[in-house]
Formats: sequence, C-alpha cells, structure tokens
Amino acid sequence: MKKYTLHTPDMSCQHCVMRITKILNEKGYKNFKVILDSKTIELETDTIEKVLENLNEGGYPSTIVS
Repeated sequence: MKKYTLHTPDMSCQHCVMRITKILNEKGYKNFKVILDSKTIELETDTIEKVLENLNEGGYPSTIVS
C-alpha cells in the first residue's frame, strides 16, 4: 500500500473530523489519520481515486499533497 497525504480545505471543526472518519470507516479504510490543524488526512491505500471520490461525495473534496 502507498502512503498519501490529502489536503481537505473544507475541514474546519471537530464535527468535520468525525464525518470524515465516518466516511472512511464505512468504506472499509483502516490506516488513516484525520488532522484538523493542518486540514489533512494521512492514509495508506491502493485505491486513492476511490478515496477521493468517497470524500467528494461526502462533501469534503480533497487533493493529493504527497
């Protein structure tokens, strides 16, 4: 699996962190960390396009930082 850092500019509060966590958990992703201070998500996946699609559908469009 490859490690990614995603920038999620619409993440603004702890409620956003909980919603993003719920989205990722419901889709079966396990190795991730949602960081409010930097508005980023760190995760390991082989299906980054699907992660981006899931986040966008959930109202949190994100872009790959690294």
